[in-house]
Amino acid sequence: MKSNKLTYIDGAKSILFGVAVGDALGVPAEFKSRQTMKRNPIKDMLGYGTHNMPKGTFSDDSSLSFCLAEALTGEFDLNSIGQNFVKWLYDNYWTSNGSVFDVGFSTRQAISRLAKGAQPDLAGDNGEASNGNGSLMRIAPLLFYLLDKPINKRFEITKQVSSITHGHIRSVIACFYYLEFAKQLFEKKDKFEIYKSLQTEINDYLYSMSINPMEIAIFDRLFNGNIYELREDDIYSDGYVLHTLEASVWCLLTTDNYKDAVLKAVNLGDDTDTTGAITGGLAGLLYGFDKIPGKWIKQIARKNDIEDLAKRLGEKRTIISD
Repeated sequence: MKSNKLTYIDGAKSILFGVAVGDALGVPAEFKSRQTMKRNPIKDMLGYGTHNMPKGTFSDDSSLSFCLAEALTGEFDLNSIGQNFVKWLYDNYWTSNGSVFDVGFSTRQAISRLAKGAQPDLAGDNGEASNGNGSLMRIAPLLFYLLDKPINKRFEITKQVSSITHGHIRSVIACFYYLEFAKQLFEKKDKFEIYKSLQTEINDYLYSMSINPMEIAIFDRLFNGNIYELREDDIYSDGYVLHTLEASVWCLLTTDNYKDAVLKAVNLGDDTDTTGAITGGLAGLLYGFDKIPGKWIKQIARKNDIEDLAKRLGEKRTIISD
């Protein structure tokens, strides 16, 4: 039987590089419209463009994912996670090339509160208007801490980690759905079976928690529909957390390999790096590290550092399991 150690390290590499590659593919095209992308679609790793950054540069999506992963190589501690975010914004920690060049408003505000001493799980705004995709984009590494936890603990911990920057229940549900999907991908279940099973499992759990039914209904296209049957025109790729989650699941379910999934994601336009990163995390898990194009892996900034982080994250998970 394949050892847990190898499984966890492989899984960590699949997620971290899955996120980084999808992110880096989208960085040069961020904020470009879908119409612009249709005229000149991204087909390979490019440099410069929107942020004038070299080929293989990852953005805040990956940096904050790496900050979370780094904290998870030690004992789980919300303060450690939050302080890593502070180091990123103010000291360029886990940036691709020594500078922060892209940060959302809600994320910046929350990290500013953290720097002033706010309690981590209260730092994020919990207003309805603060439902950008800033917690969803960095949540993937949390999977490795949640794997052996019961569903109520998985939800509670996800809520805490999301709330460091985004405290509204809608952002929490989006992160929870994403991590539940990731968990079952890690368990090698079929992606369509996962999609169907989550419609029952997550609906039932959220109602059992007495969460506002109007908030649950907002996720109707995922919880009650067949999102993979929708046309591209019905999928939105802006910075709203629900739209990003829907777009990522749609890209995953309407393609059959990592490369096509992330290219489909970034070519939707608008918030290209984040849609690419979030799709890339799931697609990396589904297809495995070896199915991420090697050429793209080689082009990613700080490739060796990311590989080392994945190894340490996987080894930490092994120690927990043992």
